[in-house]
Amino acid sequence: MTEETKLREEMCLLAKSLFDRGLTGGSTGNISARTPDGGLLVSPTGTSFGRLDPARLSRFDASGTLIGGDKPTKEMPLHAAFYETRNKTGAVVHLHSCHSVAWSLMPEVDEDNFLPPMTPYAIMKLGKVKLLPFFIPGDPAMGDAVRGLAGKRSAVMLANHGPVVAGKDVESACNAIEELEDTSRLAILMRGYNAKMLSPEMVQQIVTKYDVEWD
Repeated sequence: MTEETKLREEMCLLAKSLFDRGLTGGSTGNISARTPDGGLLVSPTGTSFGRLDPARLSRFDASGTLIGGDKPTKEMPLHAAFYETRNKTGAVVHLHSCHSVAWSLMPEVDEDNFLPPMTPYAIMKLGKVKLLPFFIPGDPAMGDAVRGLAGKRSAVMLANHGPVVAGKDVESACNAIEELEDTSRLAILMRGYNAKMLSPEMVQQIVTKYDVEWD
């Protein structure tokens, strides 16, 4: 089995796991990963995470030309922006996860630091998450907004839409986006309560110990 074949199967397996556990439904969400030769594998447009076919993933070469598979997701500009601005990106995942979308609608959310400091794990896996404004799905301006961050964020939240996370590989990206959804769920559960958040000092200790990107 080649490295690319393994990658295709891993992408579909992890996507199905996200779908089966309700993190994205219907034909929502998209996933991409860097291939060993510098190209990309991308989930096709209109497909369900629960039924991705490894053989039909969109295949781009290192120059960005589609060379095989089905037509790619319309969110390609969003994925491309992460690969272009963050050299360490090996995979990108975008979901329509319920609690993160719900949290994006709340008026008290900090646009520069979307997730409240509730647990160390979101800080460790995501750093600061940037809340971007609403864009029509498929709008190339989403990619421009990510490029405007100059590679400083590994995760963004598209208001009224869903999270997007870049990771060093597919598993890391999927784990991180699940942490984003879990923390959003905690934020919704605790809304209206006088919850005890991590102090700025605690956050800084985590950032320092785990060498977290934090600007």
